[in-house]
Amino acid sequence: MKLADNKATLSFSNGSPSIDLPVYQGNIGPDVIDIRKLYAQTGMFTYDPGFLSTASCQSAITYIDGDKGELLYRGYPIEQLATGADYLDTCYLLLNGDLPNATQQKDFHKLVTNHTMVNEQMQFFLRGFRRDSHPMAILTGLVGAMSAFYHDSTDINNPEHRNIAAIRLIAKMPTLVAMAYKYKIGQPYIYPKNDLSYAGNFLRMMFATPCEEYKVNPVLERALDRIFILHADHEQNASTSTVRLCASSGTNPFAAIAAGVACLWGPAHGGANEACLNMLEDIQAQGGVAKVGEFMEKVKDKNSGVKLMGFGHRVYKNYDPRAKLMQETCNEVLAELGLENDPLFKLAKELEKIALEDDYFVQRKLYPNVDFYSGIVQRAIGIPVNLFTGIFALARTVGWIAQLNEMISDPEYKIGRPRQLFTGSVKRDVKPVGQR
Repeated sequence: MKLADNKATLSFSNGSPSIDLPVYQGNIGPDVIDIRKLYAQTGMFTYDPGFLSTASCQSAITYIDGDKGELLYRGYPIEQLATGADYLDTCYLLLNGDLPNATQQKDFHKLVTNHTMVNEQMQFFLRGFRRDSHPMAILTGLVGAMSAFYHDSTDINNPEHRNIAAIRLIAKMPTLVAMAYKYKIGQPYIYPKNDLSYAGNFLRMMFATPCEEYKVNPVLERALDRIFILHADHEQNASTSTVRLCASSGTNPFAAIAAGVACLWGPAHGGANEACLNMLEDIQAQGGVAKVGEFMEKVKDKNSGVKLMGFGHRVYKNYDPRAKLMQETCNEVLAELGLENDPLFKLAKELEKIALEDDYFVQRKLYPNVDFYSGIVQRAIGIPVNLFTGIFALARTVGWIAQLNEMISDPEYKIGRPRQLFTGSVKRDVKPVGQR
């Protein structure tokens, strides 16, 4: 961190002496006021529900400028990575800081590919779940269970262990997600195939059967790879903060990533594209395109309780840069599969048109976000709605690992311990039961 020349001065109206607080500068983005000694100096905490104005760490991985609609992985714009690199290149970048050269690319791709199989006992672990279990419930259990199978990579303070765990998690997550899907529909598991790409291999494990040879569609392969890239990391969001907080206790990497999976399950986070498709299906059931105008009017009415899912973003106050890329991919996939006239997709296009033209949505910058388009693409590919969040978890795993590694390597890191403003009862005495 770079110490700024200026300081922040905190003064009090009750006559308490003012204090100076150091200011640190980032390479880009807002400066931060260092309040680590605030409690020692004043006996007070800061109050910031949701951590809207609090930097919990220093990080060199991902940068977001919500006002400009900018997303950088290690300094590279997401638009360039999505068109000039593949997902495993992006994984290498997030883990190591730079894009791989030709030799590094070949070695890293081979390393991940050679670790895609999972222990055979994992399939017996699956049998303990009901067939109608939500895939995220299964995935949370499977990822956490990996620590029971891979004892040689559970010391989070050992860099070698973390590197081994990173490769295992990146390599095996597609296999676990596909197994959860196959278990749910009662089909046999499909083993990974080393001559396919990361995305191509996942498609085959999802949709192939032993009855016939499966041929990977290159358009769908590219679309899925792009979904993975666009979801690989997103700064200090809820699930990433969960992984960091969990790992700060010294737990093993698999347990920390399982915590991230559990957090991602929420509809306000990783479940957003699932919620978006559910919204589209509800509108379709009520009359489809003919009811879009009526639905949008309800959205504008604050008292209606109707929410527009897949539009707007907590961070981006401009167009989500990932959404533009996903919009292009969406059109390519629908054209490839001949689904331009599918009722649900026509409905989605009508929603998109209104949101981009209606002053109410334009003024509030409620643009379609990445969840809106990625949900449509995944449904077109054939991925069931309740597996969307599992795909998100698969893609985000590398970001979680990169953030975990960064935190553990930071000499300033400590176990997370948020403070509180206590509003409960003051100290009181326990009285005999007859006097209560």
